[in-house]
Amino acid sequence: MSNAIYMDANATTPPSASALAALEAALRVIGNPSSVHGFGRAARGLVDRARVQVAQLVGAKAENVIFVSGGTEANNLALASRGERPLIVSGIEHDSVLKPAQMAGARVLRTQRDGQVDLDDLAEALREAERSAFVSIMLANNETGVIQPVRAAADLVHAAGGLLHCDASQAPGRISLDMGDLSTDILTVSAHKIGGVLGAGALVLKDDLAVKPLQVGGGQEKFRRAGTENVPAIAAFGAAAEGVQSCAQVSRVAALRDRLEGGLSEFGQNITVLGRDAPRLPNTSCVAVAGKSSETLVMALDLAGYAISAGSACSSGKVRPSHVALAMGYGEEIARSAIRVSLGWWNSEAEIDGLVARLAHLAGRKVHTLPDMQPAA
Repeated sequence: MSNAIYMDANATTPPSASALAALEAALRVIGNPSSVHGFGRAARGLVDRARVQVAQLVGAKAENVIFVSGGTEANNLALASRGERPLIVSGIEHDSVLKPAQMAGARVLRTQRDGQVDLDDLAEALREAERSAFVSIMLANNETGVIQPVRAAADLVHAAGGLLHCDASQAPGRISLDMGDLSTDILTVSAHKIGGVLGAGALVLKDDLAVKPLQVGGGQEKFRRAGTENVPAIAAFGAAAEGVQSCAQVSRVAALRDRLEGGLSEFGQNITVLGRDAPRLPNTSCVAVAGKSSETLVMALDLAGYAISAGSACSSGKVRPSHVALAMGYGEEIARSAIRVSLGWWNSEAEIDGLVARLAHLAGRKVHTLPDMQPAA
């Protein structure tokens, strides 16, 4: 796939150079971080360093960072720790929140047409709850990129005596991320979304909240997550977290996203950009092409050398409409034709122009010449 053009950053990002260096170094450390001898202390040192790095990324205390296998486990751990509190979630959450929420009989909030959660509905749900609630609202949607009014939601939740969990997996390096500013009680972050490697994530607590472990055994992570820590992936996670704090590519990536949508605007009513009127991540565009299924578009673009997706990578291959589009009030046709283009620092203007031309061709518009693929160096 050396000639393919990667435009699926929200699924996973390429590992950064610093993350790969940390990974390689950690692979040479043979100790178990729970062992008290020198080898174990060396491994423990790598985990402790990463804990500080991740805490600094989100504005938290290092002792409140719980390392897990990724965003899905972090979200499940958060929801499992709500105790007897009634559960309230937004309708645009990742499946790792929605599915356990549905199993728990959660109240699902309405979503506005622009892709933001309906705060009036949240206020009503909090009033109707029999006791103080546990609420989960993501910071930025993985499909549309729409940024949610988390701070305003937190004010409502805390006024009602509740707790707010926020899945912030898509935020680091793209928008500001600070637990204090957001006023969240619990936060999810994932390593491979920020230039780390697969297999590491974190649930971050504002305070020393009680956590109900999903798995029990040893006393790792202060008895909150049993199992020997994945030291190499955690070390790479820490290095990636430190690196994104100085991300200088956001404005350039935002310009590429705008260039893409500007080119698509020439298609007229054949193209719908979901969430276009709301604040969004600078790298994300969710578009629907009239009369074309998302699966058809993804496969056709893949054959042409462009790697994009149809919603969450965790749901790829499943023929179903986008639950996010449906929650926003779009019909089945739009929901079944929505694709996601999520860009990174490695993409170029030439690649954007090539994608626009390919989409024009797929949408039935006349294109005299389709440009050759020219991946960014």
